[in-house]
Amino acid sequence: MTWTQEEAALEDGWVRWRHDFHRYPETGFNEQRTARQVAQVLQALGLEVHGGIGGTGVVASLTVGQGAGVIGLRADMDALALAEAAPGRAWASQHAGCMHACGHDGHMAMLLGAAQLLARRRDFDGTVRFIFQPAEEHGRGASAMLADGLLERFPMDEIYGLHNIPGMPAGHIATRAGGIMASEDNFAIRITGRGGHAARPHMAVDPLVIGAEIVLALQTIVARALDPQQPAVVSCTEFITDGIRNAIPTEVLIKGDTRSYAPEVQALLQARMRALCEGIAGAHGAQCSVEYTHEFAPTVNWPQCVDVAVRAAQAVVGADRVDAATPPMMISEDFGRFLQAIPGAFVFLGNGAGTEAGSVPLHNARYDFNDQILPVGARYFAELARTRLPRLAA
Repeated sequence: MTWTQEEAALEDGWVRWRHDFHRYPETGFNEQRTARQVAQVLQALGLEVHGGIGGTGVVASLTVGQGAGVIGLRADMDALALAEAAPGRAWASQHAGCMHACGHDGHMAMLLGAAQLLARRRDFDGTVRFIFQPAEEHGRGASAMLADGLLERFPMDEIYGLHNIPGMPAGHIATRAGGIMASEDNFAIRITGRGGHAARPHMAVDPLVIGAEIVLALQTIVARALDPQQPAVVSCTEFITDGIRNAIPTEVLIKGDTRSYAPEVQALLQARMRALCEGIAGAHGAQCSVEYTHEFAPTVNWPQCVDVAVRAAQAVVGADRVDAATPPMMISEDFGRFLQAIPGAFVFLGNGAGTEAGSVPLHNARYDFNDQILPVGARYFAELARTRLPRLAA
């Protein structure tokens, strides 16, 4: 597709938006300034704007022509509670202990860029909803917007989203039909034994040893209880005790998460975890409780919407830079909640690989969104509207 010099000149503004979002990051449901900035830009473009959706969410609508079709385009707004380690970066975070380490600043700038392109060209027939979601990082924002009547107040036929991916060449786009990102479930296992002097272990019921046995046993769930063709991960990430160097603890707390794609796998992981933990603790004379919570739904693309996403991507970057059958990842994304409610598709947009800019991993204190891919994302979002809501020939 050919883009005019006038449209290319808009790109500097997209970079300025992105850098402003990066300087003033805000965590989930605290995106007050961010939401105001987003709303101001959308209002200046002449869109119908509504704020406070699901807390701090923003929804804007642009209708062109008489078409009945309505699609949603979504970006996430929240940052991470992480201190940025980039002292020479001119647009580094001005909020101590908070940074855009996942690229949501870039996602917002790209969607605003798409709104600007579509508002100028008006070369589609129907309605586009621009959805700026709060609190993606902890899997709460999508549910909050849905509970606040998102789909009743702003009906949509389909919804589309994207995420930048370091490790993928800049500007490449990848997606797949079906599961593309996993669910995330969190667990907390509390073992209560009987503490005592480290020199007299026979007087104690050692929850630390029991906990170590449980950590190893949990790995057998995937290795021995699950069909090898079903993807799943069980990760223990924290091991906390109330002991000291010369005292056996009374309590041990083990925290972690599991990743999977199918509800039946989630149920199996939870059931086997509870049985193993209670059985091992009971065998040693200890007490055990397991808290297991469902945080993120799996992101499962609708095949018909993947076809739309692929056609739009190919129109923007060329068929040789689009992968329509990328392997699924075990990372999680709150976008999955939307796909449980309405059809849609999610894609990955390469942020940079190897020695390219943008190759620093997500959730790293030195990460930065690659400004070079802003035009790709903005044009991809805009092309989705043109692809899904085409104008009829005169």
